[in-house]
Amino acid sequence: MTEKFSKIERYVVASDVGARDGIGVEIYSGNDMIMEVFRDDTKRKREVTLYQKEIDLELVEQAIALFKLEIPEDYQN
Repeated sequence: MTEKFSKIERYVVASDVGARDGIGVEIYSGNDMIMEVFRDDTKRKREVTLYQKEIDLELVEQAIALFKLEIPEDYQN
């Protein structure tokens, strides 16, 4: 990972077409997903879900920047 994303250990770009419809970036620490930034095409909004109680602000900011880099802004029908 580059210095720009130095706090991110590992990430996966993943789409979801089951319970929700969209695409996002999952952020991992070891084997545990600690947060997700998701573009929900049904709701037509972007959301952040935290799976750990306390997450370093710099990591959250880097995850959002990575999401904006990896995921197109336009919603899909």
